[in-house]
Amino acid sequence: MTTLKARISMNLVQRLMPGDTVFDTDVSAFGVRRQVGPPSYFVKTRVKGRQKWVTIGKHGAPWTVDAARKEARKILSEAADGVDRNQVKKIASAASTFREVAERFVELYGPKLKPRTLEEYDGLIRRYLVPTFGTLRIDAITRSDVTTAHARWANHPRAANHALAVLSKIMSWAEEHNLRPDRSNPCFLIKKYRETKRQRYLSVDELARLGQSLRDAEQDGSISPAAAAAFRLLLLTGARLGEILSLRWSYVDLQRRLLILPDSKTGQKTIPLNDPAIAIIAQLPRLENNLHVIAGHRTGAPMVDLFKPWSIVRTRAAMPELRIHDLRHTFASVAVENGGSLPIIGKILGHHEPQTTARYAHLSNDPVARMSETTASTISERLNR
Repeated sequence: MTTLKARISMNLVQRLMPGDTVFDTDVSAFGVRRQVGPPSYFVKTRVKGRQKWVTIGKHGAPWTVDAARKEARKILSEAADGVDRNQVKKIASAASTFREVAERFVELYGPKLKPRTLEEYDGLIRRYLVPTFGTLRIDAITRSDVTTAHARWANHPRAANHALAVLSKIMSWAEEHNLRPDRSNPCFLIKKYRETKRQRYLSVDELARLGQSLRDAEQDGSISPAAAAAFRLLLLTGARLGEILSLRWSYVDLQRRLLILPDSKTGQKTIPLNDPAIAIIAQLPRLENNLHVIAGHRTGAPMVDLFKPWSIVRTRAAMPELRIHDLRHTFASVAVENGGSLPIIGKILGHHEPQTTARYAHLSNDPVARMSETTASTISERLNR
Protein backbone atom coordinates (compact mmCIF):
# COMPACT_ATOMS: atom_id res chain seq x y z
CA MET A 1 0.00 0.00 0.00
CA THR A 2 1.37 3.39 -1.05
CA THR A 3 0.22 6.87 0.03
CA LEU A 4 1.49 9.86 -1.95
CA LYS A 5 0.88 13.59 -2.38
CA ALA A 6 0.69 14.85 -5.96
CA ARG A 7 -1.54 16.85 -8.25
CA ILE A 8 -4.25 14.39 -9.26
CA SER A 9 -4.55 14.14 -13.03
CA MET A 10 -6.17 11.77 -15.49
CA ASN A 11 -2.79 10.22 -16.25
CA LEU A 12 -2.08 9.63 -12.55
CA VAL A 13 -5.51 8.07 -11.94
CA GLN A 14 -5.03 5.67 -14.85
CA ARG A 15 -1.67 4.52 -13.44
CA LEU A 16 -2.91 3.75 -9.91
CA MET A 17 -2.25 0.22 -8.65
CA PRO A 18 -4.42 -1.63 -6.09
CA GLY A 19 -3.59 -0.25 -2.63
CA ASP A 20 -2.44 3.17 -3.91
CA THR A 21 -3.79 6.37 -2.31
CA VAL A 22 -2.96 9.88 -3.54
CA PHE A 23 -3.82 13.18 -1.81
CA ASP A 24 -4.17 16.18 -4.10
CA THR A 25 -1.75 19.11 -3.77
CA ASP A 26 -4.37 21.56 -5.10
CA VAL A 27 -7.10 20.59 -2.62
CA SER A 28 -5.23 18.90 0.22
CA ALA A 29 -8.21 17.04 1.69
CA PHE A 30 -9.20 15.65 -1.72
CA GLY A 31 -7.85 12.27 -2.75
CA VAL A 32 -8.18 9.21 -4.93
CA ARG A 33 -7.51 5.60 -4.05
CA ARG A 34 -7.70 2.26 -5.74
CA GLN A 35 -8.66 -0.92 -3.93
CA VAL A 36 -10.54 -3.50 -6.00
CA GLY A 37 -11.94 -2.26 -9.28
CA PRO A 38 -11.81 1.33 -10.58
CA PRO A 39 -10.25 4.14 -8.51
CA SER A 40 -12.54 6.06 -6.15
CA TYR A 41 -12.48 9.77 -5.24
CA PHE A 42 -12.89 10.86 -1.62
CA VAL A 43 -12.56 13.80 0.80
CA LYS A 44 -11.02 13.61 4.27
CA THR A 45 -12.42 16.39 6.41
CA ARG A 46 -13.74 17.35 9.84
CA VAL A 47 -17.27 18.26 10.89
CA LYS A 48 -17.63 19.86 14.32
CA GLY A 49 -14.23 18.48 15.33
CA ARG A 50 -14.87 14.91 14.19
CA GLN A 51 -12.96 13.40 11.29
CA LYS A 52 -15.06 12.29 8.33
CA TRP A 53 -14.24 10.35 5.17
CA VAL A 54 -16.69 11.16 2.39
CA THR A 55 -16.74 9.06 -0.76
CA ILE A 56 -17.45 11.13 -3.85
CA GLY A 57 -17.68 8.31 -6.38
CA LYS A 58 -15.81 5.98 -8.66
CA HIS A 59 -13.72 7.27 -11.54
CA GLY A 60 -15.75 7.38 -14.74
CA ALA A 61 -18.96 9.14 -15.79
CA PRO A 62 -19.88 11.44 -14.15
CA TRP A 63 -16.76 11.60 -11.95
CA THR A 64 -13.82 12.97 -13.86
CA VAL A 65 -10.85 14.43 -11.98
CA ASP A 66 -12.11 18.00 -12.44
CA ALA A 67 -15.70 17.15 -11.46
CA ALA A 68 -14.54 15.27 -8.34
CA ARG A 69 -12.19 18.11 -7.31
CA LYS A 70 -15.06 20.60 -7.68
CA GLU A 71 -17.33 18.37 -5.58
CA ALA A 72 -14.60 18.07 -2.96
CA ARG A 73 -14.49 21.85 -2.58
CA LYS A 74 -18.27 21.88 -2.15
CA ILE A 75 -18.12 19.17 0.55
CA LEU A 76 -15.38 21.08 2.39
CA SER A 77 -17.45 24.26 2.27
CA GLU A 78 -20.45 22.38 3.71
CA ALA A 79 -18.25 20.89 6.44
CA ALA A 80 -17.10 24.38 7.42
CA ASP A 81 -20.80 25.19 7.98
CA GLY A 82 -21.21 22.06 10.11
CA VAL A 83 -22.95 19.93 7.46
CA ASP A 84 -22.00 16.25 7.47
CA ARG A 85 -22.34 14.99 3.89
CA ASN A 86 -22.42 11.38 5.03
CA GLN A 87 -25.35 12.16 7.30
CA VAL A 88 -27.10 13.98 4.46
CA LYS A 89 -26.68 10.92 2.22
CA LYS A 90 -27.95 8.61 4.95
CA ILE A 91 -31.03 10.71 5.60
CA ALA A 92 -31.70 11.27 1.92
CA SER A 93 -31.48 7.59 1.05
CA ALA A 94 -34.06 6.79 3.72
CA ALA A 95 -36.46 9.50 2.64
CA SER A 96 -38.95 8.71 -0.09
CA THR A 97 -42.16 10.70 0.37
CA PHE A 98 -42.44 14.44 -0.07
CA ARG A 99 -43.26 14.85 3.63
CA GLU A 100 -40.03 13.10 4.64
CA VAL A 101 -37.91 15.06 2.17
CA ALA A 102 -39.49 18.36 3.23
CA GLU A 103 -38.67 17.59 6.87
CA ARG A 104 -35.04 16.85 5.94
CA PHE A 105 -34.90 19.99 3.81
CA VAL A 106 -36.00 22.16 6.74
CA GLU A 107 -33.59 20.37 9.08
CA LEU A 108 -30.51 20.58 6.86
CA TYR A 109 -31.11 23.64 4.67
CA GLY A 110 -33.12 25.67 7.17
CA PRO A 111 -30.13 26.88 9.24
CA LYS A 112 -28.86 28.73 6.14
CA LEU A 113 -32.03 30.86 6.04
CA LYS A 114 -32.86 33.91 8.08
CA PRO A 115 -35.27 33.08 10.94
CA ARG A 116 -38.14 35.03 9.37
CA THR A 117 -37.61 33.29 5.99
CA LEU A 118 -37.44 29.88 7.64
CA GLU A 119 -40.70 30.63 9.45
CA GLU A 120 -42.36 31.51 6.12
CA TYR A 121 -41.00 28.34 4.47
CA ASP A 122 -42.24 26.19 7.34
CA GLY A 123 -45.71 27.75 7.22
CA LEU A 124 -46.09 27.24 3.46
CA ILE A 125 -44.85 23.66 3.70
CA ARG A 126 -47.36 22.85 6.46
CA ARG A 127 -50.37 24.68 5.01
CA TYR A 128 -49.97 24.04 1.29
CA LEU A 129 -47.28 21.56 0.27
CA VAL A 130 -47.56 18.67 2.73
CA PRO A 131 -51.39 18.44 2.51
CA THR A 132 -51.07 18.29 -1.28
CA PHE A 133 -47.93 16.22 -1.91
CA GLY A 134 -47.12 14.70 1.49
CA THR A 135 -47.74 11.03 0.70
CA LEU A 136 -46.37 11.10 -2.87
CA ARG A 137 -42.92 9.78 -3.63
CA ILE A 138 -40.56 12.69 -4.19
CA ASP A 139 -39.41 11.30 -7.53
CA ALA A 140 -42.98 10.68 -8.72
CA ILE A 141 -44.25 14.26 -8.49
CA THR A 142 -44.87 15.59 -12.00
CA ARG A 143 -45.40 19.00 -13.58
CA SER A 144 -49.05 18.06 -14.02
CA ASP A 145 -49.35 17.46 -10.25
CA VAL A 146 -47.83 20.86 -9.52
CA THR A 147 -49.93 22.67 -12.14
CA THR A 148 -53.12 21.17 -10.69
CA ALA A 149 -52.15 22.18 -7.14
CA HIS A 150 -51.18 25.70 -8.18
CA ALA A 151 -54.58 26.11 -9.86
CA ARG A 152 -56.31 24.89 -6.70
CA TRP A 153 -54.58 27.66 -4.71
CA ALA A 154 -55.66 30.38 -7.19
CA ASN A 155 -57.90 32.18 -4.69
CA HIS A 156 -54.75 33.16 -2.79
CA PRO A 157 -52.37 34.15 -5.61
CA ARG A 158 -49.57 35.52 -3.45
CA ALA A 159 -49.48 32.46 -1.19
CA ALA A 160 -49.79 30.19 -4.24
CA ASN A 161 -46.76 31.81 -5.86
CA HIS A 162 -44.73 31.65 -2.67
CA ALA A 163 -45.67 27.99 -2.14
CA LEU A 164 -44.59 27.26 -5.72
CA ALA A 165 -41.23 28.95 -5.09
CA VAL A 166 -40.63 26.92 -1.92
CA LEU A 167 -41.65 23.71 -3.69
CA SER A 168 -39.18 24.51 -6.49
CA LYS A 169 -36.42 25.01 -3.92
CA ILE A 170 -37.18 21.65 -2.30
CA MET A 171 -37.19 19.92 -5.67
CA SER A 172 -33.82 21.42 -6.63
CA TRP A 173 -32.46 20.32 -3.25
CA ALA A 174 -33.81 16.82 -3.89
CA GLU A 175 -31.96 16.74 -7.21
CA GLU A 176 -28.72 17.79 -5.51
CA HIS A 177 -29.11 14.84 -3.14
CA ASN A 178 -29.95 12.31 -5.87
CA LEU A 179 -33.58 11.95 -4.86
CA ARG A 180 -34.76 13.08 -8.30
CA PRO A 181 -33.11 12.96 -11.73
CA ASP A 182 -31.08 16.00 -12.73
CA ARG A 183 -33.05 18.86 -14.34
CA SER A 184 -36.38 17.25 -13.45
CA ASN A 185 -37.79 20.09 -11.33
CA PRO A 186 -41.57 19.87 -11.93
CA CYS A 187 -42.02 23.58 -11.10
CA PHE A 188 -40.01 24.68 -14.13
CA LEU A 189 -41.95 26.93 -16.57
CA ILE A 190 -45.13 27.00 -14.44
CA LYS A 191 -46.42 30.55 -14.76
CA LYS A 192 -47.04 32.45 -11.56
CA TYR A 193 -50.22 34.41 -10.91
CA ARG A 194 -50.25 38.15 -11.32
CA GLU A 195 -50.18 39.70 -7.86
CA THR A 196 -51.91 42.98 -7.12
CA LYS A 197 -49.74 44.80 -4.64
CA ARG A 198 -51.97 46.21 -1.93
CA GLN A 199 -51.11 49.73 -0.83
CA ARG A 200 -53.06 50.87 2.23
CA TYR A 201 -52.38 54.25 3.79
CA LEU A 202 -54.03 55.72 6.86
CA SER A 203 -55.80 59.03 6.41
CA VAL A 204 -55.70 61.84 8.98
CA ASP A 205 -58.95 60.65 10.57
CA GLU A 206 -57.85 57.00 10.53
CA LEU A 207 -54.58 57.83 12.27
CA ALA A 208 -56.54 59.64 14.96
CA ARG A 209 -58.83 56.61 15.41
CA LEU A 210 -55.83 54.29 15.57
CA GLY A 211 -54.15 56.52 18.16
CA GLN A 212 -57.27 56.53 20.35
CA SER A 213 -57.61 52.77 20.00
CA LEU A 214 -53.98 52.27 21.06
CA ARG A 215 -54.43 54.48 24.13
CA ASP A 216 -57.69 52.80 25.17
CA ALA A 217 -56.34 49.26 24.69
CA GLU A 218 -53.18 50.05 26.62
CA GLN A 219 -55.05 51.77 29.48
CA ASP A 220 -57.55 48.96 30.05
CA GLY A 221 -54.86 46.28 29.76
CA SER A 222 -56.13 44.70 26.53
CA ILE A 223 -52.62 45.02 25.09
CA SER A 224 -49.28 45.34 26.85
CA PRO A 225 -47.24 48.57 26.92
CA ALA A 226 -44.55 46.72 24.93
CA ALA A 227 -47.01 45.86 22.14
CA ALA A 228 -48.32 49.43 22.05
CA ALA A 229 -44.74 50.72 21.86
CA ALA A 230 -43.98 48.35 18.98
CA PHE A 231 -46.95 49.65 16.95
CA ARG A 232 -45.98 53.27 17.58
CA LEU A 233 -42.35 52.63 16.62
CA LEU A 234 -43.48 50.97 13.38
CA LEU A 235 -45.46 54.09 12.54
CA LEU A 236 -42.84 56.60 13.63
CA THR A 237 -39.81 55.01 11.94
CA GLY A 238 -41.19 53.14 8.92
CA ALA A 239 -39.28 50.06 10.09
CA ARG A 240 -40.28 46.53 9.20
CA LEU A 241 -42.01 44.39 11.83
CA GLY A 242 -39.08 41.98 12.15
CA GLU A 243 -36.68 44.88 12.65
CA ILE A 244 -38.63 46.19 15.63
CA LEU A 245 -39.31 42.79 17.21
CA SER A 246 -35.65 41.77 16.94
CA LEU A 247 -34.36 45.17 18.09
CA ARG A 248 -31.81 44.93 20.91
CA TRP A 249 -30.76 47.70 23.28
CA SER A 250 -27.22 47.41 21.92
CA TYR A 251 -28.55 48.49 18.51
CA VAL A 252 -29.97 51.74 19.93
CA ASP A 253 -27.61 54.72 19.70
CA LEU A 254 -29.48 57.65 21.25
CA GLN A 255 -26.46 59.93 21.05
CA ARG A 256 -26.28 59.56 17.27
CA ARG A 257 -30.08 59.19 17.06
CA LEU A 258 -29.89 55.90 15.15
CA LEU A 259 -31.00 52.31 15.27
CA ILE A 260 -27.99 50.38 13.95
CA LEU A 261 -29.20 46.97 12.75
CA PRO A 262 -26.44 44.41 12.03
CA ASP A 263 -28.86 42.41 9.90
CA SER A 264 -32.25 43.00 8.30
CA LYS A 265 -34.16 41.87 5.23
CA THR A 266 -31.77 43.95 3.11
CA GLY A 267 -28.63 43.37 5.20
CA GLN A 268 -26.95 45.83 7.57
CA LYS A 269 -29.07 48.93 8.01
CA THR A 270 -29.40 52.16 10.01
CA ILE A 271 -32.73 53.77 10.85
CA PRO A 272 -32.79 57.45 11.91
CA LEU A 273 -34.47 58.13 15.23
CA ASN A 274 -36.71 61.16 15.66
CA ASP A 275 -37.93 62.84 18.86
CA PRO A 276 -41.30 60.97 19.04
CA ALA A 277 -39.57 57.60 18.51
CA ILE A 278 -36.88 58.42 21.09
CA ALA A 279 -39.62 59.33 23.58
CA ILE A 280 -41.28 55.92 23.05
CA ILE A 281 -37.97 54.07 23.53
CA ALA A 282 -37.13 56.11 26.64
CA GLN A 283 -40.36 54.95 28.33
CA LEU A 284 -39.56 51.26 27.85
CA PRO A 285 -37.96 49.43 30.80
CA ARG A 286 -34.54 47.83 30.36
CA LEU A 287 -34.89 44.38 31.88
CA GLU A 288 -31.74 42.85 33.37
CA ASN A 289 -32.50 39.44 31.90
CA ASN A 290 -33.61 40.62 28.45
CA LEU A 291 -31.51 42.19 25.70
CA HIS A 292 -34.53 43.17 23.57
CA VAL A 293 -36.25 46.52 23.40
CA ILE A 294 -39.67 44.90 22.85
CA ALA A 295 -39.49 42.22 25.53
CA GLY A 296 -41.63 39.12 25.36
CA HIS A 297 -43.34 37.19 28.15
CA ARG A 298 -40.63 34.52 28.30
CA THR A 299 -37.47 35.37 30.23
CA GLY A 300 -34.79 36.74 27.93
CA ALA A 301 -36.93 36.46 24.79
CA PRO A 302 -38.28 39.13 22.45
CA MET A 303 -41.96 39.51 21.70
CA VAL A 304 -42.62 37.15 18.80
CA ASP A 305 -46.28 37.59 17.89
CA LEU A 306 -48.20 40.84 17.62
CA PHE A 307 -51.19 39.44 15.77
CA LYS A 308 -53.52 39.16 18.79
CA PRO A 309 -52.89 42.69 20.15
CA TRP A 310 -53.04 44.06 16.60
CA SER A 311 -56.39 42.39 16.05
CA ILE A 312 -57.70 44.12 19.20
CA VAL A 313 -56.39 47.54 18.17
CA ARG A 314 -57.57 47.49 14.56
CA THR A 315 -61.00 46.12 15.50
CA ARG A 316 -61.52 48.90 18.06
CA ALA A 317 -60.41 51.43 15.44
CA ALA A 318 -63.06 50.01 13.04
CA MET A 319 -60.38 49.00 10.51
CA PRO A 320 -60.46 45.18 10.62
CA GLU A 321 -58.68 44.89 7.25
CA LEU A 322 -55.65 46.97 8.31
CA ARG A 323 -52.35 45.06 8.28
CA ILE A 324 -49.34 45.77 10.47
CA HIS A 325 -47.28 46.35 7.31
CA ASP A 326 -49.67 49.18 6.39
CA LEU A 327 -48.05 51.21 9.18
CA ARG A 328 -44.84 51.25 7.14
CA HIS A 329 -46.80 52.33 4.05
CA THR A 330 -48.38 55.11 6.12
CA PHE A 331 -44.98 56.45 7.18
CA ALA A 332 -43.96 56.62 3.49
CA SER A 333 -47.21 58.30 2.44
CA VAL A 334 -46.91 60.99 5.13
CA ALA A 335 -43.30 61.53 4.13
CA VAL A 336 -44.41 62.18 0.54
CA GLU A 337 -47.17 64.45 1.84
CA ASN A 338 -44.51 66.47 3.69
CA GLY A 339 -42.55 66.97 0.48
CA GLY A 340 -39.98 64.22 0.89
CA SER A 341 -38.09 63.10 -2.19
CA LEU A 342 -38.19 59.44 -3.15
CA PRO A 343 -34.43 58.91 -2.68
CA ILE A 344 -34.56 60.25 0.89
CA ILE A 345 -37.66 58.23 1.74
CA GLY A 346 -36.04 55.16 0.21
CA LYS A 347 -32.99 55.67 2.41
CA ILE A 348 -35.10 55.98 5.56
CA LEU A 349 -37.07 52.82 4.71
CA GLY A 350 -33.95 50.88 3.72
CA HIS A 351 -35.03 49.97 0.20
CA HIS A 352 -32.34 47.90 -1.46
CA GLU A 353 -32.97 48.07 -5.21
CA PRO A 354 -29.53 48.04 -6.90
CA GLN A 355 -30.45 50.69 -9.44
CA THR A 356 -31.57 53.12 -6.76
CA THR A 357 -28.83 52.53 -4.20
CA ALA A 358 -26.38 54.66 -6.21
CA ARG A 359 -28.88 57.53 -6.16
CA TYR A 360 -28.86 57.43 -2.37
CA ALA A 361 -25.07 57.45 -2.04
CA HIS A 362 -24.65 61.23 -2.33
CA LEU A 363 -27.20 61.94 0.42
CA SER A 364 -25.92 62.94 3.84
CA ASN A 365 -27.66 61.91 7.04
CA ASP A 366 -28.89 65.46 7.70
CA PRO A 367 -31.72 65.59 5.13
CA VAL A 368 -32.60 61.98 5.95
CA ALA A 369 -32.87 62.78 9.67
CA ARG A 370 -34.87 65.97 8.98
CA MET A 371 -37.35 64.08 6.81
CA SER A 372 -37.73 61.35 9.45
CA GLU A 373 -38.27 63.99 12.14
CA THR A 374 -40.91 65.89 10.15
CA THR A 375 -42.78 62.71 9.20
CA ALA A 376 -42.80 61.30 12.73
CA SER A 377 -43.90 64.61 14.22
CA THR A 378 -46.91 64.72 11.88
CA ILE A 379 -47.83 61.12 12.73
CA SER A 380 -47.36 61.73 16.46
CA GLU A 381 -49.65 64.78 16.37
CA ARG A 382 -52.37 62.82 14.60
CA LEU A 383 -52.03 59.86 16.97
CA ASN A 384 -52.56 62.13 19.96
CA ARG A 385 -55.44 64.24 18.64
